[in-house]
Order: sequence, then C-alpha cells, then structure tokens
Amino acid sequence: MGSVSLKIGDGTARFKRASICSSALNILMLISVITTNLFALYAFTYSPKDREVHSLNRAHKNFSVISEQVSLILREIEVSQKKLAQMEKEILGYQSIDLSRSNVADELKLFLQRHPLPLGKDSKSGITEMVASVGHSCEKSMDLLSQYMNYKVSGPCPDDWSLAQKLILRGCEPLPRRRCLAKSVPKVGLQPFPSSLWKPVSDKIVMWSGLGCKNFNCLNSKKLGRDCVGCFDLVSGFENQRFVKARGKNDFSIDDVLALTSGGIRIGFDIGGGEFIAARGLFPLFLSLDHRFPFYDNVFDLVHASSALDIGGKPEKLEFLMFDIDRILRAGGLLWLDNFYCANDEKKKALTRLIERFGLKKLKWVIGEKSESGKSEVYLSAVLQKPVRV
Repeated sequence: MGSVSLKIGDGTARFKRASICSSALNILMLISVITTNLFALYAFTYSPKDREVHSLNRAHKNFSVISEQVSLILREIEVSQKKLAQMEKEILGYQSIDLSRSNVADELKLFLQRHPLPLGKDSKSGITEMVASVGHSCEKSMDLLSQYMNYKVSGPCPDDWSLAQKLILRGCEPLPRRRCLAKSVPKVGLQPFPSSLWKPVSDKIVMWSGLGCKNFNCLNSKKLGRDCVGCFDLVSGFENQRFVKARGKNDFSIDDVLALTSGGIRIGFDIGGGEFIAARGLFPLFLSLDHRFPFYDNVFDLVHASSALDIGGKPEKLEFLMFDIDRILRAGGLLWLDNFYCANDEKKKALTRLIERFGLKKLKWVIGEKSESGKSEVYLSAVLQKPVRV
C-alpha cells in the first residue's frame, strides 16, 4: 500500500501503510461486536418467554398452595357442620334414639318419623318437615319408653298410668302419642258447675290406677302432702270452706282476692291443684312443673300457687318457673301465693328478692307461723299484681 501526505502546518503529514496484524485485530474486533450483538439480540428476544414460564411455574405453585388451604378450610367447615348436626341431635334428644335396637317398639319408630309440612316449606323459618314432639330425656329411659309404646293398635290402652308418671318425672316429657283406646269410666252423678266444686263424688267415677288407695275414705285417712290433709273430705272436713272461710291470717278468701283486681277475673290457672279436680268442673293438665306452660303469653287474669311452686327447693328452678308464670299472666293480673312454705329465713329472703325482680306490686303480704307436728314453720301468703311494662 502507498502513503498519503497532507499539508498541515509545516506543509506535510504522513499516514504509514497498515500492517497485517492491525487488519487481523480489526477483523477480530468486528467479529466480537457482531457476536455480542447476536447474544444481546438473543437475550432480548428469548428472555421474556423464559420469565413467563418461570412466572407460570411460580403461579402454579402458589395456586397449589392456595388450593390446599381452601381444601383444608372446607374440610374444617364440613367437620364443624357434622359436629353442629350431632349437637342438634343431642339437643333434640329423640334423634339420638337408636331405632335399630331390638327392644324399640314399632309404634315408637312410626311415631318418630318425619312428615312434610301440609303447605310445603315455611317461608319464615325455612322448615320443610314436621318433627314429632317427644321429651329430650326419653333416650335415657328407652326400656320404659318402649314398654309404654308396646300396645295393640286400636285396642285398649294398657293400665300404665304409673309408668307414664315415672317417664315424666325422668324428663321424658312430653310423652309420645299412642294409637290405643283409653279405658272409659262412666261419669254419673256429677253436679253442674259451680255447685260441683264442693259436692262429694262417687268412688266409681275415678280411675284409681297407680294409686295405693281405691276410694276417698282411704285418701282422707292419709296426709298426702303439706297442703293436702283431708282435702278430699267434702262432707265433714274443712275443704268445702277453703277460700271461703279463713283458718288463720295466712288464709285469704276468694272474695277478698277478687276485690283487689281491676277489670275482673275471666280465667285463672291453679298450679299444683291436686288430683281429681276434673270432677269439680275444672280443667286439669297432666305435666310436671319443669314443663313450659302450654299457653300463649298474657292470657291469665289470676295464677294461684301454693308450696307446690317450690321445685325441689332449688332457687334456679323456682326462678325459671316464676318467669314462665310472669309470661302467661296478663299485665294487671294477680299472682296469688297461698301459704308458701319457707323452710328458713334465708328461703324467705330469697323468695322476696325474686318477687322484687319482677316489679310485682304487693297488694297483700302476710308472713305467719303455723305449728306442724309440734314444730313452728313459717309461711308466706301474698297477692301480687303484674305491672304494665313498656
């Protein structure tokens, strides 16, 4: 190659001929630049796809983790639902009865079947089936319950009044219905109301099943309770003077009580009224004091109760009962406590505090002592008025 001269300053400048080494270096640099550009192009061209695959893999892993957590939550919900269903069955009681047992009466199995509601699903509660009503503790007395439900369909009912009473006292209440015919007893010689209240009745019109006595003379010879001494003697006893003539300051006459009310008395409810009151023209209910009263709210003008109000001497039981009495008693209605036995001063104070909780107005309040078997006992008699609550 030749040389080139340029005139600069002093007039000359020379570029020497390029050597072979410099040409090879230039070629190598060119190849490096091209290679680098190719790698860069490859990186920019294919790297996003790799990142997308990596992102997809990571998303797949995250989705798997979330799916496992959701599955775990669903399993926990399912277990909780099963536990709640089991708790509901235990609360209802009868659903926990094992109907596959050999000693379960066929009539009991038939009675406990569910039935669809006549008009279909209830719009308010969402309930679609009707469940037979039977006591929650019946499952604990299956032998007695099966014996109670073992009868001939459309035949006479067994003479098992004492069995029914035993089931009720064990908490098997209400009892299941039965498809048998109760023994009929002719009700002859009954007096019309109100003279029937104080007229003697024949021994033949009463079913004496489950009782040791088989006539009224036998009953009158026994002290059947604190409030029932000679209470079936309507001839020579004091029973026909009860609520008419007072034997002591704790006894109120019916006229005095009725005079305390405003608006009159239409319908009353007597708790622990005793036996055979149907013969006197009154309406009896066969249930324990632990049973919620089967009445609407605010329907009674007068509720009368004696020491039978005290269930086993337990304050919490009495409290439940008092709330149910308050429920069925109308505003302005009267609660008549008739010779309520107070075993001690603490019992009297507890009863007083309970009454004050309801805000009942004390129209009459008498605390007196009676001598029973040579022992002085304290009794409370009161007429209380239910207030109007806003």
